[in-house]
Amino acid sequence: MKIAVIGQSLFGQEVYKELRKDGHTIVGVFTIPDKDGKADPLATEAEKDGVPVFKFPRWRVKGQAIPEVVDQYARTGAELNVLPFCSQFIPMEVINRPKHGSIIYHPSLLPRHRGASAINWTLIHGDQKGGFTVFWADDGLDTGPILLQRECHVDPDDTVNTIYKRFLFPEGVKGTVEAVKLIAEGKAPRITQPAEGATYECIQKKDNAKIDWNQTAEALHNWIRGNDKVPGAWAEVDGQKVTFYGSSLLDNGAAATGQPLEIPGASRPAVVTKSGLVLFGNDGKSLLVRNLQFEDGKMISAAQYFSSGSSAAVELTEEEGRFAEQMRAVWQSILSNVSCIEDATDFFKAGAASMDVVRLVEEVKLRASSCQLQNEDVYMNTTFQDFIQMCVRKLRGEDGEEELVVHYVEKDINNMSVKMPHQLFINGEFVDAEGGKTYKSINPTDGLPICEVSLAQISDVDKAVAAAKEAFEEGEWGKMNPRDRGRLIYRLADLMEEHQEELATIEAMDSGAVYTLALKTHVGMSIQTFRYFAGWCDKIQGSTIPINQARPNRNLTFTKKEPIGVCAIVIPWNYPLMMLAWKTAACLAAGNTVVLKPAQVTPLTALKFAELAARAGLPKGVVNILPGSGALVGQRLSDHPDVRKLGFTGSTEIGKQIMKSCAVSNVKKVSLELGGKSPLIIFSDCDMDKAVRMGMSSVFFNKGENCIAAGRLFVEETIHDQFVKKVVEEVKKMKIGDPLDRSTDHGPQNHKAHLDKLVEYCQTGVKEGATLVCGGRQVQRAGFFFEPTVFTDVRDQMFIAREESFGPVMIISKFKSGEVDQVLRRANDTEYGLASGVFTRDISKALYVSEKLNAGTVFINTYNKTDVAAPFGGFKQSGFGKDLGQEALNEYLKTKAVTIEY
Repeated sequence: MKIAVIGQSLFGQEVYKELRKDGHTIVGVFTIPDKDGKADPLATEAEKDGVPVFKFPRWRVKGQAIPEVVDQYARTGAELNVLPFCSQFIPMEVINRPKHGSIIYHPSLLPRHRGASAINWTLIHGDQKGGFTVFWADDGLDTGPILLQRECHVDPDDTVNTIYKRFLFPEGVKGTVEAVKLIAEGKAPRITQPAEGATYECIQKKDNAKIDWNQTAEALHNWIRGNDKVPGAWAEVDGQKVTFYGSSLLDNGAAATGQPLEIPGASRPAVVTKSGLVLFGNDGKSLLVRNLQFEDGKMISAAQYFSSGSSAAVELTEEEGRFAEQMRAVWQSILSNVSCIEDATDFFKAGAASMDVVRLVEEVKLRASSCQLQNEDVYMNTTFQDFIQMCVRKLRGEDGEEELVVHYVEKDINNMSVKMPHQLFINGEFVDAEGGKTYKSINPTDGLPICEVSLAQISDVDKAVAAAKEAFEEGEWGKMNPRDRGRLIYRLADLMEEHQEELATIEAMDSGAVYTLALKTHVGMSIQTFRYFAGWCDKIQGSTIPINQARPNRNLTFTKKEPIGVCAIVIPWNYPLMMLAWKTAACLAAGNTVVLKPAQVTPLTALKFAELAARAGLPKGVVNILPGSGALVGQRLSDHPDVRKLGFTGSTEIGKQIMKSCAVSNVKKVSLELGGKSPLIIFSDCDMDKAVRMGMSSVFFNKGENCIAAGRLFVEETIHDQFVKKVVEEVKKMKIGDPLDRSTDHGPQNHKAHLDKLVEYCQTGVKEGATLVCGGRQVQRAGFFFEPTVFTDVRDQMFIAREESFGPVMIISKFKSGEVDQVLRRANDTEYGLASGVFTRDISKALYVSEKLNAGTVFINTYNKTDVAAPFGGFKQSGFGKDLGQEALNEYLKTKAVTIEY
């Protein structure tokens, strides 16, 4: 079919391209004249293909068609006119001339909204349904018969831009091309538009877009989003015309903390907050506006209303100067009509359009990947000088974001000055708990307070969850390119490495971890974990699945892996930072947001982590840290309806309670890493020196405060006495003392209550008749020190043979030579199944034992060898779900199956 395309814009360009792909002959393209020396995209595309292009400034004068224009059109011999997007009035002599007439794309479900601003009115009226129409042109205003319609749901915070990008543009192109296909096949309907329900509202011009404040918050929101970006809803503020952009409704009763701003006619003063400008309707409800534009065209973040223009220009370094010149060349290539790009050159006044904004943002990414711009950044910095200043500030990490305010507790210790945040971290800020409630964090080395820490209350939990939910659903984190998300997580790992000595010192003070171990494992593995999962961000993918039973069998099924949403993480006190990293890194890599409760007795590295996360550039609300009690904070997270996943490491008893609460509340997804009584079987054909060394590590590593610690050693009787003797000799060499002393082997237990339980545990073992070979006592000094302890002659039914000590207590039992299956039955005779181990030189025996041991991890001729790439988790009452490795991502993802019939 011979088609004349009459229109303009990228939309017109895409329709033109698709029509050519379908084999139609485009006999002419009629578009608007060049603007500021730049051709319209439709004209550019057609000229490239050698198609005749006509750029009439107008088609009629004083209501009469211009004969020469109509004559030039007529010579194309078009059989159909397609008007994909047309801002000019086309005379009926042209509309009716082709044998198939003319069809027009219209961004509305006719006749609901007619006119050039139909899509604006869809939003202004708060319609929940929108869409587009392809109709047959007549001499009325969008009143011709309907050929084809497609509809979509309109979300409460949709704007013209979002609904256009999501539906009206891509589906509109397809719909227009499909309409042409129906015409070519002789199947195109002509459905007369009903008079009932038909509207024709005015074209939205700037003068008509003034805000009437005597409306509800929802009506105000609809008016602002309906006029965003053109023509822009405005009001008089401080004697000047200010235009409002980026509106969203706020929850009822949302507190607005900030500086009041009087707006004439408003029911109450607006509030300039850290998130933007909060406005109020006459119903007392509120909405948030994120950007403002002044009469001179300058756009700012609404949060900066009282501080805009106050920052001085930054002086560029030599490298930044080279970047500026690269960007000057980019501007020159985009604004080809401008002879020279000066500092005062205005991007839009020089003729740039919305597509040029997209190109500019992408050009910046190519030259400086760490400078992640949004389209709004260009709109708010329209001159070249302002644009470069904005880019440089972003590259320096000084991009106008409000400076992170941290009230540190500072200590000069371990040959350094340690700075420790001690408040809750909610929505990107360190804040006091409700009512200013605090508690003391105690140093287990001397039993003295380190500092006062904010104690989270239920209302604080609700605020943190709300912040995490908004960051996931509305914030940039949920919309961020996975690769960019990975870069931020990797930047966080870099910052942790820069602060590794400080983190290890805080860990030693707060948990009693030996500094050298904290540096290598507590902190070192945490850094490795974040780096590992940063690499997974852009590699999360689903699969395609053949479905064979469906009829007809032209089907395609594929799966998508999607983030869950707000995730709660509750971690224990033995590895405060590492347990945070194991769960949080996978959670963030999957695209979720997190509310994390550290153990009440060890909150300080989690709070330091929060500071580093903010400085790495993680958006507000993505990470929230709430020190507090498990009974209050942990329980509220388990019960909260907006939390969709909870990851927990801790005791089996608490894990059961959490699982029940998660089920009753909203059936939230759960992963549990719980208690352990891990068996270690040592055969007589082992490497004795290695078995002694690794056997001691399996029990005494990290003071025995280790979830996978070997809770019971089964030693073959022929080497039992020799093994015990060697262990005792090594135990007596261990130095107990200050964890910051580099020669210390064994630091204090984490807290007083745990120390008391260890004393009671060992007393029970003695009462039951086990032989206490060494240790078993509290060390008489300031702090919570307990001796490395060894028990032998332990029978299977004893308390200490079945219950976890979670401390430096080695439990040794004999087994007879040749009784492999019997010792396996004894090793598996426990409700726990977290880890296990075997020492033997016989590889067949080792593999047989590893197959029969009922535990999530089996170590052969080694122990405690965890790695960020290897999944970690237990069986039975040691829990379910995995930390680390690719499998950990599945704990924080949901799988969606999509089936298409074609």
